[in-house]
Amino acid sequence: MWVDLSTSAVPTADRFEWFSEVVASELMPTALSTDDTAAFHAEVAALDLGALQVSKFCYSPLRSRRTPALIRRSDPEQYQLALVTSGSEWITQRGNGSALTAGDLVFWNSSHPWEAGVPEADGQVEAIVLQMPRAAMPLRADRLDRLLARRIPARTGMAAILARFLTSLHDEGPDCAPQDLARLAGVTTDLVAACLAEHLDTPGELPSEARTRALRARIDRFIEHNLGDPELTPRAIAARHAISLRSLYSLYEDPGADDDGGGIATVIRRLRLTRAHQDLAAPELRRHTVQSIAARRGFTSATAFSRAFREAYGVTPTQHRHEALANTPAQNVEPARTPRTPRPPAAP
Repeated sequence: MWVDLSTSAVPTADRFEWFSEVVASELMPTALSTDDTAAFHAEVAALDLGALQVSKFCYSPLRSRRTPALIRRSDPEQYQLALVTSGSEWITQRGNGSALTAGDLVFWNSSHPWEAGVPEADGQVEAIVLQMPRAAMPLRADRLDRLLARRIPARTGMAAILARFLTSLHDEGPDCAPQDLARLAGVTTDLVAACLAEHLDTPGELPSEARTRALRARIDRFIEHNLGDPELTPRAIAARHAISLRSLYSLYEDPGADDDGGGIATVIRRLRLTRAHQDLAAPELRRHTVQSIAARRGFTSATAFSRAFREAYGVTPTQHRHEALANTPAQNVEPARTPRTPRPPAAP
């Protein structure tokens, strides 16, 4: 579960010092300074993944420095990676430097000096920070040094998959069992390594298992983005990702994969049913017909959709919608619109 802390519970005069102590204990000893301690506000939440930790930070403008003296005093020997979710900040390390805004990733090393800050004019910044042992990263340290403090836009490719995964950890982590969180540590490390390898143009350095899990995550995201396309077939997915059908089937029949062993077609069908189940319960979509929602999720036959839905959930789509919306006020409802024609599959 998340452990939440906030300066709201601390006397105003002690808030900045309290935050400095939290950063030292949750991340590493760091020299912090701010121009306005009286107005300083911060919130911190931490999620333990065993060998890894995910934290959510929100704080007022400040400046931070990790000096050689602080490194000698205490070094967790970690790589740390942050996803900026709101606001902006800057960071420098090992001759690299970046200005970061919402949607950017940045990577740094606890064993080298660095400086960072939040501009006074930009107000608070929010970021999800991942801490991982350096020994867990399956890439050469001298190559990784080239990425320290460099901006990694998280809008395409593996960076986008990693950003979405970190956001999901923040949103869904509290509902995960401890054993599930421990298993997520390995997945997290693989995704970080794949993202960094992509930006180093050295994907061949990743262990084969890490490459396989990263490819699976990339294809999962592609499927999610293209569920409405009735031409989303295993052959089309394999062609878009430049792999053979046999390789695709093998990837989704792996006993260690996150599905029930039914293969790629089962994964697509289950996701379509799940999204349709959610859409039918959404008040803003109540004016859309059941058939249009089915088509929106890639079902071309109303009869086949109704049969598959009943097999999965024990009720018809209409019954599920009625039960879900029975006690929902019919206000602020989106007017009915003709569903858009599905676009061709987007690039992963």
